[in-house]
Amino acid sequence: MSLPITIVYFSNYSENTKRFVERLTSAGVRIPTKPSDARDFVVGSEYVLVFPTYGGGSESPAIPKSVKVFLNNPANRDLLRGVIGTGNTNFGEHYCKAADMVCEKTGVPLIARVEIMGTPEDIVTIKERLELLYGN
Repeated sequence: MSLPITIVYFSNYSENTKRFVERLTSAGVRIPTKPSDARDFVVGSEYVLVFPTYGGGSESPAIPKSVKVFLNNPANRDLLRGVIGTGNTNFGEHYCKAADMVCEKTGVPLIARVEIMGTPEDIVTIKERLELLYGN
């Protein structure tokens, strides 16, 4: 089953988010790891953004720099339709904090919070939500 919307994601060198997205779709689009490369990276269709929270609880570094640079481009920000946050529940109230911050700033819905790489149930649930929200 193909997804009804493009999945754009950021994954650092651990590639946990990449592995999660690969279980969701074979057509995920990766934001460049280097912020300087993310500056000119443009997505040409509506998308859902998947990315981890950084910083272990501090709000300042919570959103990865490449994601900030990517979303600072109005062409990318205008096509954002939803967010899926990845993180580690060990961070308590800061679990997926960056996803909450992006949703609050952009007004798009938080589709899901996923611990590390997610479970098979997470994959099924998220696919169902994406179909309900963005399917024809």
